[in-house]
Amino acid sequence: MLATLSHREPDRIPFDLGGTVASGIHTQAYRRLRRYLGLPEVDVQIDDIIQQLAYVDEDVRARLKVDVRCVAPRSSAIYKLDLQDLGEYTAYYDEWGIGWRMPKEGGFYYDMFYHPMRDFTSLSLAEVDRYPWPDPVDPGRFAGLRERAEAAHARGEAVFLGGLCAGIAEMAAWMRGFENYYVDLVAEPKLLGRIMDKVVDLKARYWAKALAVAGDHVDIVQEADDVAGQFGMLMSPKTFRELIKPRQKELFAFIKKQADVKVWFHSCGAVREIIPDLIEVGVDVLNPVQVSATGMDTAELKREFGRELAFWGGGVDTQRIFGQGTPDEVRAEVRRRIADLAPGGGFVFATVHNTQANVPPENFMAMWETLQEHGAYAA
Repeated sequence: MLATLSHREPDRIPFDLGGTVASGIHTQAYRRLRRYLGLPEVDVQIDDIIQQLAYVDEDVRARLKVDVRCVAPRSSAIYKLDLQDLGEYTAYYDEWGIGWRMPKEGGFYYDMFYHPMRDFTSLSLAEVDRYPWPDPVDPGRFAGLRERAEAAHARGEAVFLGGLCAGIAEMAAWMRGFENYYVDLVAEPKLLGRIMDKVVDLKARYWAKALAVAGDHVDIVQEADDVAGQFGMLMSPKTFRELIKPRQKELFAFIKKQADVKVWFHSCGAVREIIPDLIEVGVDVLNPVQVSATGMDTAELKREFGRELAFWGGGVDTQRIFGQGTPDEVRAEVRRRIADLAPGGGFVFATVHNTQANVPPENFMAMWETLQEHGAYAA
């Protein structure tokens, strides 16, 4: 893992399953995969409540030769969780005051339904300052963190440390609500900027504490901001560069002053236009490489940015092929992505995004077996 993130060819392409909140597996798919592998029934633990991702048990990790372990402290998604019964839904409010709910019948994950700053205006910037923000350095978050990181390093695993919450822009959107957020980008930039600055401050305090506790046993840290969609950016590149990029640069520089770590950055969608900006602000690893989005051709991305940026993901298209294709289609997809992204190192194999509930175990194992067959580098 460390060799490939330093753009050297290791013995084989490293493999990630469940090391991040964007490379996990839905509980339903996980149960089917365990049965398919002939592993015993277990009480499947939830690793990420919002996306209903399963904790990947040690027997699965060993069977599939997983190379990375997440040792994240308790994040905002699950911290001090108090589930409520709202009739047709199971719901909770996270520590930011955001409401999440999932249908009791047929629900696959939690959606946001309440945004606590939806009624704020630019005339009430003081309300942002007075808001009851979460405590990013609550000691309860970090209990056992160092021990988990040390143990993972002792086993020869790369150590991945998750962050406090979603991205700088994402948190502003979640607090304001999406309709307000997109209006704010033009009409209320001061309000949005005040919220983003508060998020940066909280994140910095979190990272200072987390890396003081375990930084000498951490290899990769997670940050994210979904700023693109299927066909292009969710805002103009100009807006991104004025409002979000400077705050990312400040935060990522702060993180790297705390410890010698790689900054792993997640954004779905067609981010190609801003990849040079991401490199400039200190991103070392791009996830997920959404191969189905406009402009995200893996061969071109590797050719243009592969010397400066490692790619984590992109191994198989999760939008169509992984869940709806045949095992042969999965194998062909994996061979293509390996050929495009593996040369010279800088490629961690993972699915484009989480393995969803509809992915059959035959397709999952077709992916993994193809990686075993084609993922070794020449000696």
